[in-house]
Amino acid sequence: MSYLGVGVSPGKYAAGSKNDSKAIDRKVRLAELILRTAVCGLALVAALLVATDTQVKEIFTIRKKAKFTDMKSLVMLVVVNGVAAAYSLVQTFRCVVGMVRGSVLFNKPLAWLIFSADQVMAYMIVAAIGAAAQSAALAKLGEPQVEWMKVCDMYGKFCTQVGEGIASSVIACASMIIVSAISAFSLFRLYAGNKAW
Repeated sequence: MSYLGVGVSPGKYAAGSKNDSKAIDRKVRLAELILRTAVCGLALVAALLVATDTQVKEIFTIRKKAKFTDMKSLVMLVVVNGVAAAYSLVQTFRCVVGMVRGSVLFNKPLAWLIFSADQVMAYMIVAAIGAAAQSAALAKLGEPQVEWMKVCDMYGKFCTQVGEGIASSVIACASMIIVSAISAFSLFRLYAGNKAW
């Protein structure tokens, strides 16, 4: 008997054995849990950063308050990040229950549903980031050809906090894309038959 597998003959465990597939499955489930938790936290932070951002500026005698509802792309970013955080929370709970029970997803329709929902979430976050980033660039740089001014020169704190929210959303999006790849792996290994996966 060896300690930690040192001295075990190479023929004792076949490559691709059940032990290997269980170890891989455990690692994949742990990675999925960590990433879904990260998506939930980062999307929630992004939504809160943008939704709570306000700045009041007095121009002559007129007080103008900048808030996220002034730009529809920021409203979309808040809503999409809120939906992504809620979805990730539900999926995190599903992952925890699956890990506690030690069960693996063998239901093809449920695997397809999870895969499709993960794809939708990833695409929604990408679209929201694209719209918000375009609006942020316009606010930061202005558009001299049509005489649109640089709004961030007047509302610096507001723009900075929106930028932080967009950055948090970008990291959440990257995590969601990796989660989508993991759910694709989980789905398509169901079609592998009796192979090692």
